Amino acid sequence: MTTVLITGASAGLGAAFARGFAAKGCELVLVARDKERLEAVARELGREFGTASEVLPADLLDADGCTAVAERLADRQRPVDILVNNAGFGLPAPFPYSPVEDEERLLDLLVKVPLRLTHAVLPGLRERRRGAVVNVSSVAGLLPTGTYGAAKAWVTAFSESLRVDMEPYGVRVLAVVPGFTRTEFQARAGMDVSSLREAVWLEPEAVVAKALRDLALRRPVSITGRRYQAYALAVRHLPRGFVAARLARKRRPPQSREAT
Repeated sequence: MTTVLITGASAGLGAAFARGFAAKGCELVLVARDKERLEAVARELGREFGTASEVLPADLLDADGCTAVAERLADRQRPVDILVNNAGFGLPAPFPYSPVEDEERLLDLLVKVPLRLTHAVLPGLRERRRGAVVNVSSVAGLLPTGTYGAAKAWVTAFSESLRVDMEPYGVRVLAVVPGFTRTEFQARAGMDVSSLREAVWLEPEAVVAKALRDLALRRPVSITGRRYQAYALAVRHLPRGFVAARLARKRRPPQSREAT
């Protein structure tokens, strides 16, 4: 029986990953801050798929919470076969206009936490010569899109490098690079996405289905939808200065902060 630990599993892509792995008969370890929401997800998956889910409430930005999850991943008596690093959040304003404490929290959750949790799970995966690490990145990481994009660029590069290092041990590593996806992410970040066209939106189930196919095929990166696949191909070849100038025209400081 494959056991999958998913961070940020109470909603959005995390809950969709839980559902996707449950449909494959996996046992789950569900991690998020909200115990009640995690338990609701676990009950729903149990009813629909007969899935056994362990609920592990933890704030990954809290030292004790992150340590508890790392220790669960390192537990050789209850091995975890697949780690999904999904937890994250965004900020509504560009870097110069966000409190530095918020920027540091963002980097901790998007960079330091996946690094630590991956480091905790890898010894067991190498020893058993199987398993996988799935890191949720973003198309924002392909472009100069502030701290969030920089962190996601790190996630993708980290995943691709780790994949090379783990290949001799039979351990798979996948970077999932979604575009705009219908989750709570934008609302929680306070982002105004009202001007975005319907065509740019992805459903979390579609992102997860593509990711699980790509994981099975041992691909390094998973990008859902032809629009975003073409976008990723284009930005690799466009001059970085041109791309940065285009993005700069779209990014404006929040009015409330300009006035202060």
